[in-house]
Amino acid sequence: MAEMRQVEVRRLGQVEYATAQQLMRELQNQRLDENIGDTLLICSHPEIVTIGPGARRDGIIVPVDYPTIDVDRGGGITWHGPGQLVVYPIFRWDLDEEENVKKITSKLEQWTICALELLGIQANTDSRMQGVWVDNSKIGSVGLAFMRWVSRHGFTVNFSTPKGRVERLDGCGLSAGTTTSLDRLGYEIAGDDLVQALLDTMPTIIGRNDAKS
Repeated sequence: MAEMRQVEVRRLGQVEYATAQQLMRELQNQRLDENIGDTLLICSHPEIVTIGPGARRDGIIVPVDYPTIDVDRGGGITWHGPGQLVVYPIFRWDLDEEENVKKITSKLEQWTICALELLGIQANTDSRMQGVWVDNSKIGSVGLAFMRWVSRHGFTVNFSTPKGRVERLDGCGLSAGTTTSLDRLGYEIAGDDLVQALLDTMPTIIGRNDAKS
């Protein structure tokens, strides 16, 4: 059995998106230079909508009452805000089943699905768009950017977002209202419990372990 890779887990709390973006770039460079090992950032952001190249190419329009920022990760638009868990793996992806972006994205989706299962929620993927779905609604997004197979950006899980904010947005082939939050679907979970479930399932699904555990 391969040795489990250790991960430094950093819980940032709520942090401005631009601050997290700068930190991700710095950590990615440090990981590329082998000055740090795999590092996992866990946080939330004040409300902002990130606009990826796919959304810019397709001319997706975000309502004017949402703050926005252009980003370089894969995918279209992603809402960030209170009641959403954001996870940024600054990882060197070179373990089993990490040979390409599709397999890495699938690992992150399956990681979230297994964590939700620990909390009694049945989640799945959907052919309409990558990410994590519950009861035919999208509750989690995945979008990464790579430099020599070290990643920035990551994934989100909406568990208790302000009513109507993420639901108003559409884009990338999904109509408004397709993306929502777990509490709107009748699943009440705490953010801390979701974090713990992710850390508990990380060794099995991602082949990595919290260095402090």
